[in-house]
Amino acid sequence: MQTKRQRGQSGFTLVEIAIVLVIVGLLLGGILKGQEMITQARIKNVVNDFNGLTAAYFSYQDRYKAVPGDDINGATRWGSGFGGQSGGGNGSVSGLYTETPPSGGLTTVNDSAGESMNFWWHLRLSGFVPGPTTGAGAATPPVNAVGGRVGVQTGALGLPGLVVCSANVPDKIASAVDAQLDDQAANRGQMRARDQALSTAVTAGTGSTSSEAASSYVETGGTQYVICRSV
Repeated sequence: MQTKRQRGQSGFTLVEIAIVLVIVGLLLGGILKGQEMITQARIKNVVNDFNGLTAAYFSYQDRYKAVPGDDINGATRWGSGFGGQSGGGNGSVSGLYTETPPSGGLTTVNDSAGESMNFWWHLRLSGFVPGPTTGAGAATPPVNAVGGRVGVQTGALGLPGLVVCSANVPDKIASAVDAQLDDQAANRGQMRARDQALSTAVTAGTGSTSSEAASSYVETGGTQYVICRSV
């Protein structure tokens, strides 16, 4: 008499499933932790940009008794070998933070234009910030940790005087930077923000008003801001 053998059914045991779930949880936790570490590092870098540039600006003023970019003695001081441009000398920085010098280099600098780019040339020639000291790169604004432009202009979002602006800043980072450096309010205080979906540029000079600033930071995960701070 022949007996039928039942074939055993293969599958995972509860223990094996539990082990797999633990491994998946550890992997996800590691990924999320890594992403948070990257975000924190970027926040720190953006904060350092503002603080470092403020320190460089005041150090330049202390050494040369002039505003970088606007320094009327720039060509005399660095003309030999470097060809640094003089500014207009009115104590203010002309131009917008978004400006980039032409490929041939910066040529026009006066009280109406060019000083926002000349600002970087003067700081690099003086050694207060790193970067090239000749050619178009000498007057080209740097980029921040998220690939956005870092620049200066006079007045922005209702802030008076020289203002540092940093573009392409993700919502979470922008809010955290404002919390560390100011009051975490997008439309008041010494740091303000503009929704970059409206425009990367911000009005300079006397036309600058807080109405261009966002009413608050909104962390959607997809919003980017231009954040500006008074020096």
